[in-house]
Amino acid sequence: MPEASTRNGLLENWKCLLACTLVSMSPFQYGIDFGAIGGLQAMRGFLEVFGHPDPSSPIGYNITPERQQLISSLMTLGAFLSSSSAGLFATYMGRRQCLWMASLLCCVSNVVMMTTTSLAGLYVGRLLIGIANGWFMTFSQLYIQESTPARYRGLMISVFQIWTSVGSLIGTVIDNATHDIVGRNSYIIPLGTIFIVPVFLSIGLFFIPESPRWLMLNNKQDQAHKSMVWMRPNPETVAEELAEIQAAIDAEKHTKETANFLDIWRDPVDRRRTLLAIAAVSTQAASGAMFMIAYGTYFFQMAKVGSPFMNSCILTAVGVLAIMVNSCIISKYGRRRVFLMVGLSLCGITQIIIAAVSHVNPGTVGTGKVIVGLSVIYICGYNGMVAAYAWLSGGEIPSQRLRSYTFGVAAAVGFAGAWLATFTAPYFINPEALGWGPEYGWIWGPSCFITVVWVYFYLPEIKNRTLEEIDEMFEAKLAARKFRKYVCTGRYVVDGDEKVVEWRHSGGSDKDGVVRQEVVGVEKTG
Repeated sequence: MPEASTRNGLLENWKCLLACTLVSMSPFQYGIDFGAIGGLQAMRGFLEVFGHPDPSSPIGYNITPERQQLISSLMTLGAFLSSSSAGLFATYMGRRQCLWMASLLCCVSNVVMMTTTSLAGLYVGRLLIGIANGWFMTFSQLYIQESTPARYRGLMISVFQIWTSVGSLIGTVIDNATHDIVGRNSYIIPLGTIFIVPVFLSIGLFFIPESPRWLMLNNKQDQAHKSMVWMRPNPETVAEELAEIQAAIDAEKHTKETANFLDIWRDPVDRRRTLLAIAAVSTQAASGAMFMIAYGTYFFQMAKVGSPFMNSCILTAVGVLAIMVNSCIISKYGRRRVFLMVGLSLCGITQIIIAAVSHVNPGTVGTGKVIVGLSVIYICGYNGMVAAYAWLSGGEIPSQRLRSYTFGVAAAVGFAGAWLATFTAPYFINPEALGWGPEYGWIWGPSCFITVVWVYFYLPEIKNRTLEEIDEMFEAKLAARKFRKYVCTGRYVVDGDEKVVEWRHSGGSDKDGVVRQEVVGVEKTG
């Protein structure tokens, strides 16, 4: 066992990490959609078809707040609907099958958006691509959470977030390159890039195995064993890891026989995990990111802050850099103390300052420079600290048997929050409505600070814990502050007998003082 434990680095786990990297590409078109669609609403070729002439606009065309709302928010509404149904689909379909389904729908919806010239057709395409993106975001993260070793789970969710940011960057860069093209090609070209990842992902899924935990949960032990052997560098430890997973599943099934949508609310422990997962994912919406991401280019244009497309490219590029830096350290530091709390505070402070400066000196060159500079700081806080940890915490918290239901609901509520933000933003920032512009930060700054207080008191620290350890800590009904230093025993009760997972101390503790342990065997005692 000591020899095996030395072969557990990044290179040794390359197959598992490669499979998870492939799956983590799923949100690329979610990001490119946000980046591209936000730019299209400031693009003459797009507005000539879906907008209206406006002599007061810098480009001679504008779009009504109602159309802005529907174009941006129908995608998140679709994501809400599909994430809500994730648990039902997961009952009958594996993670890979659901991702194939999402890829097909994504391509169909994009064809609709590229070929239509009617608002109704555009709205249908936006809703359908939202449904596809909801499946992408939900099932790709479930696959990563269930397949990756505990020590690399944070890294892979960070890579997942990188793809979202890279998609946004490419979307804004392409918008910047095509916005001066005359006619419909100015927006059809950016939309065409949405096909890239679904096609590549659909081919790649044939070469990787199904999630071993999903297979175990569906009584496919032989397939789970083959999947785990493919993913792990030490075949001799696979039986022990699968036995630990099976013990946790058996313990849950013994006391909680069913697994459906209602079960995530019935038991007090499951209800707590559901509410925590929902709140953790919703920290993204609470940070005001949808305001900055979905309407960034339009926001910069209306504020007359330099080149709106170039500013959006700079903002997105900084976000990509921030999340890449984050991926190098995500496994070493705590989820809630360092990143969620500090990141949310940074987001809140920058938005309050932007709102205050805009209120005192609206429309000046100096104010414009302040807005661009603070927007860069904001995106560092959001991408580098909030975004990845929100999804990571929300995905780690659910129980084994209810993971797809709980995480699906958490993702759905997160998308609902994003939908609400994108739907209401035009009323605040559009000159044809309230015309607040940058002063919209008065809403989202306090929202960030309220979320910081919630994180401090309620979100447990579960850095580098196995999913089975997390199960044990929740079943022990620990207060949030006690999770960080709790030493797991590895004990599960099944059918009146005690199934004991024996542990061996690995000699030392991590940065937070948690004693790390390794499974060395399983025995059943009466």
